[in-house]
Amino acid sequence: MDKLLIAGLNTRALAHSAYALGYQVYSASYFCTTDFNSYHYKKCILEQKPYHSCGTLQESYNQIELKELCSEWVDEADYIIPYTGISPQMFPSSKVLGNKNVENVENKYKLYKSLKKKFKMPKTFLLSSIVEALEIQAQKPNKKYLIKPINGSGGYGVYILNSKWLKDLKNNETALKDLLIPEKFILQEYIQGEEVSASVISTTKESKSLISSSQIKGPNSPNNGQNFIYHGNLSPYPGDDSLIKKTAELVIDELDLIGCNGVDMIQTSDGIHIIEVNPRFQGTFECTESSLGINLIQNHVNACNGELITPPSSDKYCVKKIVYASEKSLIGTLNIPGIYDIPLKNVIIEKGEPVATVIGCSKNPSKAMSKVNHLIEKIKNMMKPVVKSNLI
Repeated sequence: MDKLLIAGLNTRALAHSAYALGYQVYSASYFCTTDFNSYHYKKCILEQKPYHSCGTLQESYNQIELKELCSEWVDEADYIIPYTGISPQMFPSSKVLGNKNVENVENKYKLYKSLKKKFKMPKTFLLSSIVEALEIQAQKPNKKYLIKPINGSGGYGVYILNSKWLKDLKNNETALKDLLIPEKFILQEYIQGEEVSASVISTTKESKSLISSSQIKGPNSPNNGQNFIYHGNLSPYPGDDSLIKKTAELVIDELDLIGCNGVDMIQTSDGIHIIEVNPRFQGTFECTESSLGINLIQNHVNACNGELITPPSSDKYCVKKIVYASEKSLIGTLNIPGIYDIPLKNVIIEKGEPVATVIGCSKNPSKAMSKVNHLIEKIKNMMKPVVKSNLI
């Protein structure tokens, strides 16, 4: 039995598929939820305790700690799959199943420079001053701009640049400290359009899009006005996705990526604009497996070994939504079919932090969405605001 180490922010879905294939699964994760049991060995950074706060992801997580958490397993593992939250460069390249060096892809400015000549991309600047960002915006007041971390995923740390910040900075030098803007960041033109993505499977010679997706926008619940946090997706995209899939394949070929990768795009009246590339499995993982009826880990391993399948046709639509706490909340029992990443009963989830994941599938996209929304209401009914501080 081959030993497979999977490391990342939340490895539940990947570990489940690897376990089903017969791997001896070693899981190192930030989140460890009560419904996560598809593994042989597991370690977690976040240890949930009743009536204790789970804290915030941005303040509590760093990939160095995750690497140290699973360090004793690295030599023992036959293969390693790094997931969202940790770079493959943290591990021996000979053991990594997938892309070995992703610096030029994960670094959003380097990605922009690599692709801007061949693909439509929003104008992007590498900056180290909010004042400089505001000066660029002042030159084109009719345009909106986003501030993004150079490296990062899931939409964390992304803000719409606000011209009022200049006044705030003049009045108070620490006025923007809660935004957690790094010393260096990118300023990116905001493209108005439909947020779409494609999951692509590739070898060193060719690539094929597995499935397209439409991104789901959520309420402005995450902290500090971060309205770009990943809330979920509908897969496949409910419309003509031929251009979406073809563009994604061309991007993956251009970057010479292997295995399963994702391309985030904005679809507008003048074409497809490339926003980001994820050189690993995407948040659409469960929807892709359910909609296509495949084991995505198996397809990823095969592609890394040079074998590319012809993707089957989607036989149903799947919706995935992540529920975030709109206020500091005490969580009840969420052991309900269709709800995943279930927290321990009576833990405290901070405002803007993820509570659980909901997935629903149907032959009809609206019915799939209705299933998910029904489950979300059940989750909300099991959440109570923490009025008096019972935080331990």
